[in-house]
Amino acid sequence: MSSGEQNAGSAGDVLDDDPVGRLKVFIYDLPGKYNKKLLKKDPRCLNHMFAAEIFMHRFLLSSAVRTTNPEEADWFYTPVYPTCDLTPSGLPLPFKSPRMMRSAIELIATKWPYWNRSEGADHFFVTPHDFGACFHYQEEKAIGRGILPLLQRATLVQTFGQKNHVCLKEGSITIPPFAPPQKMQNHLIPGETPRSIFVYFRGLFYDTGNDPEGGYYARGARASVWENFKNNPLFDISTDHPPTYYEDMQRSVFCLCPLGWAPWSPRLVEAVVFGCIPVIIADDIVLPFADAIPWEEIGVFVPEEDVPRLDSILTSIPTEDILRKQRLLANPSMKQAMLFPQPAQAGDAFHQILNGLARKLPHGEDVFLKPGQVRLNWTAGPVGDLKPW
Repeated sequence: MSSGEQNAGSAGDVLDDDPVGRLKVFIYDLPGKYNKKLLKKDPRCLNHMFAAEIFMHRFLLSSAVRTTNPEEADWFYTPVYPTCDLTPSGLPLPFKSPRMMRSAIELIATKWPYWNRSEGADHFFVTPHDFGACFHYQEEKAIGRGILPLLQRATLVQTFGQKNHVCLKEGSITIPPFAPPQKMQNHLIPGETPRSIFVYFRGLFYDTGNDPEGGYYARGARASVWENFKNNPLFDISTDHPPTYYEDMQRSVFCLCPLGWAPWSPRLVEAVVFGCIPVIIADDIVLPFADAIPWEEIGVFVPEEDVPRLDSILTSIPTEDILRKQRLLANPSMKQAMLFPQPAQAGDAFHQILNGLARKLPHGEDVFLKPGQVRLNWTAGPVGDLKPW
């Protein structure tokens, strides 16, 4: 089946392709300052929601799709950990990321011939920042920065996904954030446990530190949830994060997955893994592996402007539709596609990424440049990004 004939997952099934034999990936051997030394300096990078950049590197090193002969590679992977620079509270600082990425690209362009022949069009990068390769955690500033100019021809593998957004370029592969598989496995409860909670959510409704006047954080959607339903007995919502959080999701029918500063969050992964119907409140979101997972069949989409009607929207869903979504969510392939397990397993998020790369093959005629042809501007972007890293 050619890439143009592939169909998205349907009838409750994840599109199941075996990437082995369909592509070969060459991994650039970079100095440790771009990856392993960063992790050694701060092992917390292994546990935050941006950790896909680390686990994808580890997976590819031992994957059957890896080739050590760059001449036979379909794709080139540059293992850079741009989010592994954390504040004392564990949040990634994106401010050095553009310089780190530029430095890595300059290195591979100097040491190997493969970047220059395509200016990165047959290369992929994992960029799991809030707003991907725009490298900023505030949307307004991310939009102002735009995607790092040197990555304009590369394929970006990123958690951020929103239609018609500066920070999502065409051809990107949208992935789930990292959520710890073993930790979730340790909190599983019997599958026949009744779902006695109708709507569940734990998290911020306001971010007074970064949005003191309100209305900007989550575009007001989370504030609307709280203001409209804090006293509604059908809604179990709070800023508290109890030790029974995972168990509570497994006792819930619907789990709210509203946008925060970015459209995505680990709640989407947690809801799918725990069989709780995700209620997605994030206009124009591009969901992980949207070409493979039947999101319309397993989730509920509520426009941000309709949040005040959330109770009537959810209570009006027929029981048979709820049961059908729950049956589909119980499909092990659905859960597997959202996880980055160690070691890797068939159909997991690693394989979904490879499937996405394989479906982009063969490369089109516009990938490789003619002798002397240049498309990228190496001096474009904010002045601060051009400083040595």
